[in-house]
Amino acid sequence: MVWLVLVWGALWEDFSPANLVFGLILSVVIVRTFRLPPVRLSGRFDVPRALSFLLWFVWQVIKGSFITLWVAVRQGPKVHNAVVEVPLRTREDLMITAIGHVASLIPGSLVLDVDRRHGTLYLHVLNVKDAKDADRFRADVLEIERRLIFVMGTCEEIDLLRDEELRVAKELVAARRKADGWDLKAPAPTQPGAVGQENKEAQR
Repeated sequence: MVWLVLVWGALWEDFSPANLVFGLILSVVIVRTFRLPPVRLSGRFDVPRALSFLLWFVWQVIKGSFITLWVAVRQGPKVHNAVVEVPLRTREDLMITAIGHVASLIPGSLVLDVDRRHGTLYLHVLNVKDAKDADRFRADVLEIERRLIFVMGTCEEIDLLRDEELRVAKELVAARRKADGWDLKAPAPTQPGAVGQENKEAQR
């Protein structure tokens, strides 16, 4: 509540006692009337993964800055933009907010709307020409979510994420084997006594 009083004084550029008292009264009314939903914390924070995420985030900002500069210089006003819908795995308000902030801080995208009930972000994205570009951007946002879940997500979210990664890995291995011709159907198992019956028929 103190910060609301300070914001009130800064907005009016008046930190006199009378103005601050009025700001305090107004802050009490706002806090009591417009209650925010409680934020549930996971109770865990992985410091090594947080440092890794920080380095990765800095690299994404640098890379996004150069890509945005190149697109602006090369295409100018002809660049194609789009609003991309990104369904997230998480439903936690804190995690959704963190993902949206990180995605907006990386040059080239900006959060327009958030669907808290379904855990969906709507972002304005630079240089999206077709569905493949949109899918590529969705994968980038889901990578942000994956890294943040490992940093401060709940144990349930981590387990679900690992199960999903394992399922995707199995599907990729199966698809690769099928492409290489390894997915050959094995011969049907022989019924007991079938071999002996075939030998008798052959002798006859």
